[in-house]
Amino acid sequence: MLARTLAATGTERSRVLEVAQAEARGDVRAVLNAVPACARQSACVAATTAFVNKLKRGGEVEILQYKPSVQAPLTTVTGTGRVAWRAGNSGPIVQCVRVRRDGPASGAKVELLSISAPIGNEEACP
Repeated sequence: MLARTLAATGTERSRVLEVAQAEARGDVRAVLNAVPACARQSACVAATTAFVNKLKRGGEVEILQYKPSVQAPLTTVTGTGRVAWRAGNSGPIVQCVRVRRDGPASGAKVELLSISAPIGNEEACP
């Protein structure tokens, strides 16, 4: 069960990296595909489209810091992670990520629910 929990944390980080890469490409469709719960809500789609179009930048995307939504859930939990990333030589982009994670007994599934517009570098996520 511990291995499943640790793998889910790695999966969460990998999915957040994929979203950051899509944002850096300016690929709204890929971002929304990664957060299907958001894609089903018109207000979330509009907000996501607005900020993704401003995040397009060149260079390799790297995660500078990632604080997962939860450390080791035993049951299904919805939480907020915080990611700081950059592309190439750009300054850091900091965002909040809503995530639903299942505990190891229920499959350790990871689902990204939404990603926020950029926040200040020192701001905390709700």
